[in-house]
Amino acid sequence: MGLGDKRLTLGRTTSPGPQRPRQNGPRQNGARPVGPRQNGARPVGAGPEGAGPVGAGPGSARPTSAGPVSAARVLALLLTLLAGLVPAEGTAEGTAAGAGAGGRCTPDVLGLRGNWGQARFRVEVVDDARGRARGLMGRKHLPRLSGMLFVYDHPQRVAFWMKNTLIPLDMLFADATGRVVSVHENAVPGDLTPIPGGEGVQFVLEINGGMAALLGIAPGSEMRHPAIASESAAWPCDE
Repeated sequence: MGLGDKRLTLGRTTSPGPQRPRQNGPRQNGARPVGPRQNGARPVGAGPEGAGPVGAGPGSARPTSAGPVSAARVLALLLTLLAGLVPAEGTAEGTAAGAGAGGRCTPDVLGLRGNWGQARFRVEVVDDARGRARGLMGRKHLPRLSGMLFVYDHPQRVAFWMKNTLIPLDMLFADATGRVVSVHENAVPGDLTPIPGGEGVQFVLEINGGMAALLGIAPGSEMRHPAIASESAAWPCDE
């Protein structure tokens, strides 16, 4: 009950005479003083089972300022996220769009450079007739900075099509030195129309449709890959 309803009751006597002294403590069936009860509601902060202030116990919510260690972890996370969004100097989209193509020259990585900057793609290499005929047929997804590198034994006239191909592709045709001579953008999935690459093509890189325009890749760009002979490469691996 509320504080305004609290009353004290005087004891009664059955015969004349002095009245009994007023009891100062709580009566068995009378109003009780305000305070914690055995099974009643507890005041705020009354114990481990009661409600408490924010952060008062191990199972309660904690304040947002958890000390210098937590703040440092949050700052490190923010810096990590920003590092993936800010373009690196001298590249079209920096690390987030295919890092600068320096570093080790390995078969699963192809570098590209031009007046637009540099980029690097994770590639699958197909260098036989069967692999080139199949290409990326049936693939439902191609990671953003991935592609397929078609390698021919010698420079020749080539043409591609999109039979059984499920995703749009950009095709970069390059000569024996790895220099891009032609770019075909956004080839249509399933289209059987031949896509000519021109004369003297020895390397073809297929990447996600729209990536060439996004990065600015154009004829004159140079590829860097171990499949391109170092003695004739426009951008050799040992550079």
